[in-house]
Amino acid sequence: MDIVRIFRWMVRAALALAFVVVVFGAFVRLSDAGLGCPDWPGCYGHVSVPGSEAALARALERFPGSVVETRKAWIEMIHRYLAGALGILVLAIAVLAWRHRIKLRQSPVLPTAMVALIVVQALFGMWTVTLKLMPLVVTLHLLGGMTTLALLAWLAARQHPSHGSRHAIEPERPRVRRWAAIGLAVLAMQIALGGWVSTNYAGMACTDVPLCHGTVLPSMDFGHGFSLWRELGVTAAGTPLSNEALNAIQWAHRIGAIATVGVLALVGLLTLVVRSVRPFGVAVVVLALLQAGIGIANVVHVLPVPLAVAHNAGAALLLVTLVMLNFRARPN
Repeated sequence: MDIVRIFRWMVRAALALAFVVVVFGAFVRLSDAGLGCPDWPGCYGHVSVPGSEAALARALERFPGSVVETRKAWIEMIHRYLAGALGILVLAIAVLAWRHRIKLRQSPVLPTAMVALIVVQALFGMWTVTLKLMPLVVTLHLLGGMTTLALLAWLAARQHPSHGSRHAIEPERPRVRRWAAIGLAVLAMQIALGGWVSTNYAGMACTDVPLCHGTVLPSMDFGHGFSLWRELGVTAAGTPLSNEALNAIQWAHRIGAIATVGVLALVGLLTLVVRSVRPFGVAVVVLALLQAGIGIANVVHVLPVPLAVAHNAGAALLLVTLVMLNFRARPN
């Protein structure tokens, strides 16, 4: 097997693994297992979850006052193992990209940047534990994972640079390219809002849909809800975060969802007349509508973990599809 084919399969494997890491990270968060291990990168001082009586005794001696919850600890450690495997794979991709840059005919800058991003991600993973699930840190950790996924999607698309040669004359492509970029920016903001909802445990701040507490404009406190530098569940002053602050977080996410679906529907409509990107545009619209439906179902069914994880997976799939659309909408 030649190096080009090996590189292509490695990139595809990294993209698939990054998707798994992002989705499993959501499961960690939604299972309340983010502090399943009180230290980092190990778990109670071990490379795996302590299981024997002696290991449990040492863990409790080292972390007095802790309660070893084996299930949550394993959930957290599996996520760390997956993230570590992804880091090793991306590093291998970067090494190959540099060593065979002439044969691969592409710059190694993007794989190198991803290595740096994963190092930063590891730091955010550590800070997530040491700062006790601080919402800003956890949200940035989520966004770092999504960014890694998006860059791998772009790198995977780049392995087929001749995608548009059969459709050179497409006068509507520049417009699609502009709106696809706008759609990607809007989706990124909505993912950030969704992350802020999740990391502040505001998913059920509004228990009805489409209204919130029976009204379009519930009582809201944006100042405290979107105060970034604070601990989980409290304001910057240390007082408990009010229901009004949680309402503001959830309401902003809902308004963002409406705007996002509208923009992505327009993007999909514009792709209908551009043959080379039409399948991606249709997929974007389908996934956006599915995401909206899953979001509503989460409220109706009181945020069951499988549905909530599916909502995160849908956001990741939508991001990858939109990245692919942006790549294919470029000039030939």
